[in-house]
Amino acid sequence: MESKAKFLGHPIHPVLVVFPLGLLATAAAFDIVALVQRDAFWYRISFWLIAAGIIGGLCAAVFGAIDWFAIPRGTRAWRIGLLHGGTNIVVVAMFAASWWIRDNAGQTPTIAALTLSFIAVALSFVAGWLGGELVDRLGVGVEDNANLNAPSSLSPRSGKVNEFPLRKAG
Repeated sequence: MESKAKFLGHPIHPVLVVFPLGLLATAAAFDIVALVQRDAFWYRISFWLIAAGIIGGLCAAVFGAIDWFAIPRGTRAWRIGLLHGGTNIVVVAMFAASWWIRDNAGQTPTIAALTLSFIAVALSFVAGWLGGELVDRLGVGVEDNANLNAPSSLSPRSGKVNEFPLRKAG
């Protein structure tokens, strides 16, 4: 099944997700730099990166939801999409909580604010893997003949929709 939300022939959701992922991961990286260098300048940058990442995540979620509602219920793709979206909602919520705590904490974020950000980044890897499973394994959003019940990429069984045999040069 192809994406239902497209712009100039391309799915919108995968185009948008790179921004919040990059912004939020960079915010966590800058928090580490601030911790190592003991320089609050990096925390202030993280604060604004998180704000932008939250806004970007919410925008990407709208188009992800449009695509998810088009997946037939009861399929593995529908369940993986639910997990993918739900995990991303938790990630954005954790960053939003971290941002709110930072706003109330002053220059240096509390341990709770930093912990929320670091755990959220780790969860974003899980959400990203689930998104990759939807697109690469199940063909959601890119393949008309998607196999919406293909086994997990962690399964030894084959079923990947995007496997192409190598051609011999000749």
